Amino acid sequence: MFLTISTTGTTGSPATDLGFLLHKHPDKAQRFSTSHGTAHVLYPEATAERCTAALLLEIDPVALVRRSKGKGRGGAPDSALAQYVNDRPYAACSLLAVALSSVFSTALKGQCAARPELPEAARPLRIEVPVLPARGGAALVERLFAPLGWTVSAEPVALDEHFPQWGDSRYVRLVLEGEQRLADALRHLYVLLPVLDDSKHYWVAPDEVEKLLRSGEGWLEGHPEQRLIAGRYLGRRWSLTRDALERLALARLAEADDSEAEELDNAVDEETDTEERPTPLAVQRREAILGALRASGAARVLDLGCGQGQLVGELLKDPRFTEVAGMDVSARALAVAARRLRLDRMTERQAARVALFQGSLAYTDRRLAGYDAAVLSEVIEHVDLPRLPALEHAVFGAARPATVVVTTPNVEYNVRWETLPAGHVRHADHRFEWTREEFRAWASRIAQQYGYEVTYAPVGPDDPEVGPPTQMGVFTRTEHAEKHAEKHAEKNDKRQEKAA
Repeated sequence: MFLTISTTGTTGSPATDLGFLLHKHPDKAQRFSTSHGTAHVLYPEATAERCTAALLLEIDPVALVRRSKGKGRGGAPDSALAQYVNDRPYAACSLLAVALSSVFSTALKGQCAARPELPEAARPLRIEVPVLPARGGAALVERLFAPLGWTVSAEPVALDEHFPQWGDSRYVRLVLEGEQRLADALRHLYVLLPVLDDSKHYWVAPDEVEKLLRSGEGWLEGHPEQRLIAGRYLGRRWSLTRDALERLALARLAEADDSEAEELDNAVDEETDTEERPTPLAVQRREAILGALRASGAARVLDLGCGQGQLVGELLKDPRFTEVAGMDVSARALAVAARRLRLDRMTERQAARVALFQGSLAYTDRRLAGYDAAVLSEVIEHVDLPRLPALEHAVFGAARPATVVVTTPNVEYNVRWETLPAGHVRHADHRFEWTREEFRAWASRIAQQYGYEVTYAPVGPDDPEVGPPTQMGVFTRTEHAEKHAEKHAEKNDKRQEKAA
């Protein structure tokens, strides 16, 4: 995919100011990792009279297929049906729109720290997109861009130039010219590229409404094709489209009344508003873990890989947990946890309930024994697979708490993260991320090997196609395992007596 942005300059305003606005130096060719490949930014020409910035998006077809599987509604039908053979590597669409927002994020916001006066000034711009899918033809392209002040040239691309009788394809060569602020121009492209394609390569979630309103601020409220834009951008999901249109209508009324939208939308008292806000995944994860621990009846709990002590802090709020210990390999993380928990300000009675200590799960540790429950929250994926058996033995074989709660990312859900580069894990330190099937296979093996039973629960929104963002397994030590451990201990005692 390819797109160029050109401008001309004057004596007091050189064209190379485009480099300041885009935050990309004209003398450098730069590359950036995106959701489905690599974006390259370069300047074919950069003089005081004329400057052109080019964005080349190099699509990884393997990643495109992998991330396109199981998207459900709102996904790109071409990718789902044609797999590796489709137009996605060449025709500008939502893939290019996401690359624009990622690579030129500061320019989209209209910010320029080095030259703060530049973003507010309109410039003569020429934008060219060689291949743009246009479901609705050149006429729709004109209807979308012309009301925004652009002079539009949408030249249909022939199906095959050697066979003109076949007619035109659904693609056009787009050229936009006009005096525009660069931030406005980028927002127009960010919204209207996927609208013209009438498809998105990622799941259209409720937060897409906020993206649409944020990028459409100042121009979408009065656009004659507002309904079509909202419907297509939001994957024709009527509930989301209705929400967007209602909020746009409110913004239009506020502008006409010379007031703020919040002043008009005062039917609900914020103090008594009971509408649910999205709960962060980390909070949902802690709530799920606390629920499992309470159900187990545990009183003495060990947080393995406690990090900065968020879960330890939540455990201490509940008096049923009489003793809480946190262990981490990082001394720095433990120091942060101590500050967060305010250990130095605790009463003697409070301090007696909590302990923080450094240790590694690669080794057995006597300090881990004797607890009712242990938690491995987002820990196992940070361990190299060859070293995972050592952790398994240290926790399930040596420490042997009655309950072990394990959470780990579900890699299948990664296709729902729009900005996560294809093939990348969620955190740079993750050694692996498992599918639901892989996690259950591991958990079943551990349960059988060490005498536990395991149940599973989703954490976060349980997507019908790719599951939840976090998967949780709750291991409960079985009665049979208790007897087996007692017999094993008796045998060890007899061996020691004989040796003596």
